[in-house]
Amino acid sequence: MARTALVERLLAAPAGAVVCVVAPPGYGKTTLLAQWAQRKGHRVGWITVDSHDNDPAVLLTYLAVALDRIAPIDLEVFKVLASPATHISPTVVPRLATAMSAMTEPVDLVLDHVELLHNRQCLDALEQLVAQLPGQSQLALASRTRPRLPLARLRSQGRLTEVAAADLAMDPSEARALLEGAEVRLAEEHAAELHRRTEGWPAGLYLAALAVQAAGTPLDTPDAGIAFAGDDRFIVDYLDSELLSRLPAGQVSFLIRTAVLDRMCGPLCDAVLDRTGSAKMLESLARSNLLLVPLDRRREWYRYHHLFRDLLRAELERREPELIPELHRRAAAWCEANGLEETAIDHAQAAGDADQVAQLVLKVMQPVWASGRVDTVLRWMEWYERDQLMERYPAIAVHGALIFALLGRATRAEQWAAAAERASPEGRLPDGSTMASYLAYLRAILCRDGVAEMRRDARIALDGLSPLSPYRATMVHTEALSFLLDGDPAPADAGFARAYDAAAQAGAPPLAAVVLAERGIIAADRDDWAEAVALAERALELIRGGEFDAYWTSSLVYAWAATTALHRGDLVAAREHLARSAGLRPLLTHALPVVSVQALLEQARAYIALGDPDGAHAVLQQANDIFQQRPNLGVLRAQADELRTQLATMRRTGLGASSLTTAELRLLPLLPSYLTFREIGERLYLSPNTIKSQTISIYRKLGVSSRSEAVHHAQRLGLLGR
Repeated sequence: MARTALVERLLAAPAGAVVCVVAPPGYGKTTLLAQWAQRKGHRVGWITVDSHDNDPAVLLTYLAVALDRIAPIDLEVFKVLASPATHISPTVVPRLATAMSAMTEPVDLVLDHVELLHNRQCLDALEQLVAQLPGQSQLALASRTRPRLPLARLRSQGRLTEVAAADLAMDPSEARALLEGAEVRLAEEHAAELHRRTEGWPAGLYLAALAVQAAGTPLDTPDAGIAFAGDDRFIVDYLDSELLSRLPAGQVSFLIRTAVLDRMCGPLCDAVLDRTGSAKMLESLARSNLLLVPLDRRREWYRYHHLFRDLLRAELERREPELIPELHRRAAAWCEANGLEETAIDHAQAAGDADQVAQLVLKVMQPVWASGRVDTVLRWMEWYERDQLMERYPAIAVHGALIFALLGRATRAEQWAAAAERASPEGRLPDGSTMASYLAYLRAILCRDGVAEMRRDARIALDGLSPLSPYRATMVHTEALSFLLDGDPAPADAGFARAYDAAAQAGAPPLAAVVLAERGIIAADRDDWAEAVALAERALELIRGGEFDAYWTSSLVYAWAATTALHRGDLVAAREHLARSAGLRPLLTHALPVVSVQALLEQARAYIALGDPDGAHAVLQQANDIFQQRPNLGVLRAQADELRTQLATMRRTGLGASSLTTAELRLLPLLPSYLTFREIGERLYLSPNTIKSQTISIYRKLGVSSRSEAVHHAQRLGLLGR
């Protein structure tokens, strides 16, 4: 029914305001915002949040798509979002805000079910969007709980319009209209009593109407089993005694058992219930208005109203708790067979079927990671960690070690690697690779035992990896690296040529780019600078073409590009490439030691050539930290010593952007956000005082005196995305 007065109140909100609708389940938050959006017109983007949106790449992509449907936005936004990068929101959200500002007419966004967002980066992105909301646009949020946003600040700025449960509660006339709309006729005193007992709670009124409909007779007395308290505390009992008890047993069984599904179609319900005819049941339920929401125009897929599903789940747990794992197992099997692997993972986890989860995760982890949905993959990893299953599934542990290594989280990478190494090397993976080859792959990239062992492990891995494995290219590259570390460039260059072909065939542009950089280094050593420059340009094209700026491998590519730019005498390009490489220093750790040290040494050469001893000292110190953990890296140690000798003749000041420490570079991407020092500390697991000290040090080295100046200067230098 129409909530005219409330809609008018929202329409009166000032430009640039945030509309915040907060109330428990069943108060009509979605209905109100839908009516508001309808009045606003066609320039409203709508995002219904679910639990899978707790990945900044996913949430921000939905926001970008919602805007793009209203008016085309910069395609670079989508490229950035498709990149597995950390700290996405500081670079993407300003672009979204700019896209909104550039539109010829105001645009508004609605986020429904914000209470389902708990990922910190997602919440940070949302807060940043609120802060940067263009003056003529509005953002509307619906949530069961108060959003973790600076509401007090918005309120003091006059930029907040709030609607609470008390506002959404229906008055007696609205309650009568709702009942009449559901074709329930009550005497005026009975309708008034029902309104009093429900305290105007729309869901309670609606469920009461459904109960009357199911009974098939009018409600004769005001106390015929109706007992509400204005929220959902007693609704489960009411659902059982007044609504479900009046429905046919088959329909009740269908309702409560399919409540394990987030969304459903006839074949899926058939599989979960081990029966037929579910499509007709869904159509019947939709026609009866039993809180079933169609998700497509063909009415093949549906979902329950969120409150109704919560109640049905509670009823399932009360009646048939032992059946729940089996229902999830059936759902997982159907989803896997029908190409819905990620949904299948959710159901397999709910069923506690770790074997199926492992099989599915191994199948989809690589493409999901490559699509930029890093937090989705981390969520799968954390499930194994939480349930202490890492050692039982060494292939998962190998992947976990690699993922944390790529993110620069060396300690976590070592923990996952240790779990993998404690497991049995027996068995095969779904793609036919041997488990022993996966463990050899892990040992090779960790390079704990020196160059000879790295080469041996790479060859063991290549012998056992499936021809279709995406990791074969990495092992060809690793074997070639071992010759380079031994000071033997001819077999190294031949190996890199094979690695490039393998990376291109596997669709791995970041690896292909770093291989080209390796070949460029060899070409320069034989004084073929024309080839070295050409290879650097090809590597840069691969990175720029796919928005791979934030990849770990790109640090070496940019550092080598800086060296070739210096050879050409292009100091501007050299500084730009060097800054991009330096911005990735937090990802360069002993977990992936060889290319990390290569990148740092190339940075040091460039800094020395530019007359910047502070930058050279900072990166050589970081390289030395890696040598402490990985002392046997062949010729790289001697190269580092030679650079230190050159550096000893240069005078240092300890100032300048190049002298930022890895800790300061890790903090820098969070400065464009609107997080306090305390909140930044929570994300980096540091105290507010430490964050404050590091921030002051950043200001000093950048020669600025404020946070905004630091962000602007870092962006100008290329240390932060614009």
